[in-house]
Amino acid sequence: MKKLTHNEILKIKPSKTVVQKKKRSEIYAILDNVRSLYNVGAIFRTSDAVLLKKLYLCGITGVPPRKEISKTALGAEELVPYEYKESAIDAIKELKKKKVQIVAVELAHGSKSYNKMKFKFPVCFVFGHEVLGVSDEVMEYVDAAIDLPMLGRANSLNVATCYGIVVYEALGQLKSKK
Repeated sequence: MKKLTHNEILKIKPSKTVVQKKKRSEIYAILDNVRSLYNVGAIFRTSDAVLLKKLYLCGITGVPPRKEISKTALGAEELVPYEYKESAIDAIKELKKKKVQIVAVELAHGSKSYNKMKFKFPVCFVFGHEVLGVSDEVMEYVDAAIDLPMLGRANSLNVATCYGIVVYEALGQLKSKK
């Protein structure tokens, strides 16, 4: 097997206009005080890959344009619908009015493994600060919590890595429903 060359990949990639016209998935995400701009950029890139409906950047989470975001987003910040809100709770309240299930990605009493939970679509995942996690105030507004199994000493993965695992699980569930 031979991998595709960069030029071959560019030929099969859809244009920005085509991507912007595509139907977006029924998956939303909220970043609650994510401090690393590089994580934010990586999350934009993964959001583009799953055609995320909308990304809410809340609290101290950085907002484009920022060179650190662009470095890891590689242009995805121009394609993914996003909005800044000072408070993640405001984003949650807005989404709940649209009957969106709110799921915190957090170690919590009663949380389920990400691959054991059956999501109700549309769904929104809340990801928190790299050290402190999703704030206690925000946890009061979520419908459920999921976590990733951690078999070693570490209690969590990098937020951008975790984001990719969770949204691809959701995308798989969404596609299997159709």
